[in-house]
Amino acid sequence: MASSISSKHGLLSFKNSVFLCQKMILPYIVCVRRPTEVNCLRASTNSSATKHNEKYCLDMVRSRDYDGFVSSLLLPDVSRRSSLALRAFNVELAQVKDSISQKTIGLMRMQFWKTAVDEIYRNAPPSQPVSAELWRAVRKHRLTKRWLLRIISEREKEMESDRPYRNLQELEAYSENTQSSLLYLLLECLGVTDVHADHAASHIGKAQGIVTCLRATPYNSRRRKVYLPMDVCMLHGASQEDFIRGSREQNVRDVVYDIASQAHIHLQHARSFSKNVPAEATLAFLLTVVLEDYLQRVRKVDFDIFHPSLQKRNPLLPIQLYLRSWKKTY
Repeated sequence: MASSISSKHGLLSFKNSVFLCQKMILPYIVCVRRPTEVNCLRASTNSSATKHNEKYCLDMVRSRDYDGFVSSLLLPDVSRRSSLALRAFNVELAQVKDSISQKTIGLMRMQFWKTAVDEIYRNAPPSQPVSAELWRAVRKHRLTKRWLLRIISEREKEMESDRPYRNLQELEAYSENTQSSLLYLLLECLGVTDVHADHAASHIGKAQGIVTCLRATPYNSRRRKVYLPMDVCMLHGASQEDFIRGSREQNVRDVVYDIASQAHIHLQHARSFSKNVPAEATLAFLLTVVLEDYLQRVRKVDFDIFHPSLQKRNPLLPIQLYLRSWKKTY
């Protein structure tokens, strides 16, 4: 399976690449302007506060989810700000687990977001930047409340258990409830209502969740935490201590190979019906470029998940994302 993970990225010459990146992407990084929204019952209503909320979300996504930030810049004007609000919401939830000293505090923050979503749909969001921007996105695109609550509930469940996934299916279920739910919301921001697009989003979200788990393993291992599926580790005789020590033995590489292969399978499934997916939906799936990039790089280092090259960002990714958005493929 690993050998089938091949490079499909078109590349420009270095000179043209830099020019294209500066022309098409960098202007948006410098400044993103959107019209102010209608007044809110509890959130700040003046123009200055609205711009502050927008900038707050943009800065948060740029610093904590750079791949998602660049992908959002390539969306149409009507969807870009809402995409950044959703990704800021996702970042807020994702960072709770690593930023608390006591589980009770984390559960309280999750309860805050459950209440905030309820209040957003009652048209009375809390006076908090991400909540205010999320309220604007919900009003503008009539986003489905169920997907927002499902992301919160799954993050909360993960924080409570704080243990490795028992099997790949459990990791896939977590990825469906978090990453796929976010993609369903992005499709709504793009005005796409299509069963084939939803099916693709489901598989791409699972692939993204699996790759995220792999990418986070070196970081988690330094904290003496391992979340990789236990059934795959047991199959190859790899213990949690092997990952905590940063082992590069073959059995550890075999675990990574099996998990990476499952992510690749989900990408292939998503693409198997791409002819039926509306072209406008492909903009929600731009992060497949990032997933491909990581799977290719981990294959090149023979599935050594602790290889230093995997901790570096690919400088060509913004250009590759732009090309994929222009081709309208995923």
